[in-house]
Amino acid sequence: MKIGLPKEIKVKENRVALTPGGVATLVRRGHTVLVERGAGIGSGFQDGEYEAAGASMGTAAEAWAAEMVVKVKEPIEAEYGFLREDLLLFTYLHLAADRPLTERLLESGTTSVAYETVQVEDGSLPLLTPMSEVAGRLAVQAGAYYLQKPNGGRGVLLGGVPGVQPGHVLVIGGGVVGTNAAKMAMGLGAKVTVLDVNQKRLAYLDDVFFGRLTTMMSSEANIRALLPETDLLIGGVLIPGAKAPHLVTRDMLSLMQEGSVIVDVAVDQGGCVETIKPTTHDDPVYTIDGVIHYGVANMPGAVPRTSTFALTNATFPYVAMLADQGLDALARSAALRKGLNTRGGKLTFAGVGEAFGLESVEPEAALA
Repeated sequence: MKIGLPKEIKVKENRVALTPGGVATLVRRGHTVLVERGAGIGSGFQDGEYEAAGASMGTAAEAWAAEMVVKVKEPIEAEYGFLREDLLLFTYLHLAADRPLTERLLESGTTSVAYETVQVEDGSLPLLTPMSEVAGRLAVQAGAYYLQKPNGGRGVLLGGVPGVQPGHVLVIGGGVVGTNAAKMAMGLGAKVTVLDVNQKRLAYLDDVFFGRLTTMMSSEANIRALLPETDLLIGGVLIPGAKAPHLVTRDMLSLMQEGSVIVDVAVDQGGCVETIKPTTHDDPVYTIDGVIHYGVANMPGAVPRTSTFALTNATFPYVAMLADQGLDALARSAALRKGLNTRGGKLTFAGVGEAFGLESVEPEAALA
């Protein structure tokens, strides 16, 4: 198969979807890999490393002309022209928060498989997990930075000092993002509260953290009660492939202290904070009602080398499966089938259809 590796062009997105080592493995398996010049520079991989691995170097158009294109982030408007019916696209898509891209994928007939909806038998999302780990940890770093007074915050040191109370971090969602955020926040010495709707998950977190954090059921009443004492709120709510619910509404901002910070990691799925909107690494924050909002939708792009290795460790087995088997891989692998979002002009993920009021079909029907 001819596999294309274009350079990511989203603002400050420095990750790359394949390392030179991954390319070398695909070439040894008999595939042709077309890499856009400069695709790996942001992650510290030089063009010469890809050439040494057996890749052919070329332009963006040449990389996109391949049978399968492997990316990190969803295509942006400048890339819509590359979408076509005979293309297999494998990348993060987050379509429930992006109607224009959803419509373009349907219009073009592209077969798109989303990293974030590939799901294995135990219900876990193996291709979302590594970036959720990175984002959860970065969320605390970003929040701590913007809590500093010179950066607009209320001047709180999350870990406090002897004789002074630490900052309070409220994490909504006890999944991968929330767990990693809690781990980092506790490591800094902050007081941490985690909310979730799953009692078993809360019991698990209480157990693994030896009771060093507070766990509470997620409800409007509990959120309202906690916001006045929250210095940093981290949104980590996930409904796989679907739009995140707004658990913190606009009127709740008045409950928070001026200069407190919100980091909503769920922003790429619409966000669990009503007032969040996607921002970029160039202009990451804005303020509403005195509360700083951080809405960067590609947070792991800030640490591209770590993120690229973590991501490709997870994605490469599936890339190899698609390269070796083509669309048959979707028929053979239930996990990959769950990742199918569009095929031949049909929407194949119900959560996206519900977000936009669009009809969807089962992946099996579209593949047939």
